[in-house]
Amino acid sequence: MSTAIALDGPAGAGKSTIARRAAKALGFIYVDTGAMYRTIGLAASETGIEPVDSPELDALLSEITIDLTFNDNGEQVVLLNGRDVSGLIRTPEASMTASRISAVPSVRAFLLGLQRDMAKAHDVIMDGRDIGTVVLPDAQVKIFLTASPEARAGRRYKELIEKGMDVKFEDILQDVITRDFNDTHREIAPLKPAEDSVTVDTTELDFEQSVEAILNVIKERL
Repeated sequence: MSTAIALDGPAGAGKSTIARRAAKALGFIYVDTGAMYRTIGLAASETGIEPVDSPELDALLSEITIDLTFNDNGEQVVLLNGRDVSGLIRTPEASMTASRISAVPSVRAFLLGLQRDMAKAHDVIMDGRDIGTVVLPDAQVKIFLTASPEARAGRRYKELIEKGMDVKFEDILQDVITRDFNDTHREIAPLKPAEDSVTVDTTELDFEQSVEAILNVIKERL
C-alpha cells in the first residue's frame, strides 16, 4: 500500500521547495499540484480563453496533456503538450491566473483523477490548497504549512529577483494578499486546514529549519 502525505497552505509558503526536499529525503515522489493549475492557466492565456467556467475552457481541457518529469539535476519539469513550461508558469501573472482557474469545477475534476492516480501508484508528497481536505482525504499525514503574508512575499520577491525579473515587493505582497482572499473564499474547496492536519508556521524559520520541521511531523505520524 502506498503512503500519501498531504501538504497544504497559502501561496508563497514554500510548499514546493520544502516538499521537494522532504520527498527526496524520504524517497517519495513529489507532486506539485499548483504547477498543474498554473499550466492550465498558461494554456488558457496562450489561446485567449478567460480562466472562468465556459465551454471554451472545457474544450481546451480535452485537447491538452500535462506531465510532470524530472531533469538530470532532479528538478521537476512541467510539460504542456510535451513542451517544457516550467519557467513560464512561475510569474506573478501565472499565479493570479492559477488562482482564478482553480475555482472552475471542470478544471478541478480534470486534475483530481490525475492526482489520485499518482497517489495510488507511488509513495507521494503532494502539495496544494485542498490536498488534505479534498484530493487525498485519507492521506496518512496532513500538514498545513503557513507563514505571514510579508514573509511569503519577501521570499517570492527574492526568488524572482534572482531570476532577473523586474518586480516590486509591494506588488508581490498585494498579489499574496489577493490570492489568499481568493483561495479562502472560493465556493469549491476553499483553502483551509484539514481537521486532522498539523499546522507548521515557517515565518521565523529558514529553509533548512522548515524542512526539518516537516520531516519531524511526518516521522511522528507514520
